[in-house]
Amino acid sequence: MSGGVDSSVAALLMQEQGYACTGVTMRLYDDSVLGLDSDEVVCAESSCCSLRDVEAARKVATTLRMPFHVFNFAEDFASAVIEKFVASYEAGQTPNPCIDCNRYLKFERLLARAAELDFDVLATGHYARTRYDEASGRWQLLRGLDATKDQSYVLYGLTQAQLERVRFPLGEMRKTEVRTRAGAAGFVNANKPDSQDICFVPDGDYGAFIERWRTGVATSALEPGDILDAQGTVIGKHKGLARYTIGQRKGLEVAVGHPVYVIEKDYERNTITLGENAELYHAGLIARAANWVSIAPTTRPLQVTVKTTYRGSGHGATITALTAPGEAPGSTRLRVDFDEPVRAAAPGQAMVAYDGDLLLCGATIDSVF
Repeated sequence: MSGGVDSSVAALLMQEQGYACTGVTMRLYDDSVLGLDSDEVVCAESSCCSLRDVEAARKVATTLRMPFHVFNFAEDFASAVIEKFVASYEAGQTPNPCIDCNRYLKFERLLARAAELDFDVLATGHYARTRYDEASGRWQLLRGLDATKDQSYVLYGLTQAQLERVRFPLGEMRKTEVRTRAGAAGFVNANKPDSQDICFVPDGDYGAFIERWRTGVATSALEPGDILDAQGTVIGKHKGLARYTIGQRKGLEVAVGHPVYVIEKDYERNTITLGENAELYHAGLIARAANWVSIAPTTRPLQVTVKTTYRGSGHGATITALTAPGEAPGSTRLRVDFDEPVRAAAPGQAMVAYDGDLLLCGATIDSVF
């Protein structure tokens, strides 16, 4: 229970299905881990980690007359999510920490705690669906019914063992229905705004966060350097590569008489290259660390829909597993060939492949071409 309306209604629905429920909240921050004066500096009201959120979850649990616990996973979150996020930016990539939070905290650390306490299943407020396919003997992951709230993209790291033990009660519901149920139940958070952006960087200033996190530690990702045009001519100075993203147009502080965008970040030379919007489009990509979810790994080319960002629209594509000698079929690397060029796919982001609503697999983008 994050303190938001979705996980609160998920708890209500599980009770209505006859489960004996215990509410749990993961405490992901404390001052000693963050090195800040107050966790409210990074945990805004619309996030999912503030003390206010913990109290909202506790009040809902009281309303539902079920036990409630807070588990302190701050050190795990710092090492598995925040440090990885910072290191990825320092390496020139564009990570999605929500994927790592789900993978390593909710569905690894928290699911392990549930097993230790002898609970049967872990239910969350994600907008996604699961089902068991008798023919293949596999658990499958599907998009949530509400396309505007679907969260399957950040769940692609789930394993078969985890899918067997998780429940997504909101998968068949729309957000408006969820708020109506919360209001009828008298929940204090029925009208609470949805969380936005990355919970530990609510202002969206990744560079400033990395600077705080790396206080006293030199990092080249924050060192100023040259801004280049497409011909390699220096046309300005940047404030550190971690402060810029592929496709960025605003805040470049460079005037060339027409719109330009960040098309490349070179960490070896500490440079940013600006170019035309057309230069942001790519025909395909190579991805690593593939996780096959709803189907078994295959080397057969598949015609799919691929999402390269959480809120982005899907793109028609063909995915092919790249299998090195001695590897299991389709084990780790994927090639994606888009039907039409796709804009601003960046290393570090996730690519997730679907067949209709069925999530087939996901991986981390390694390079684009």
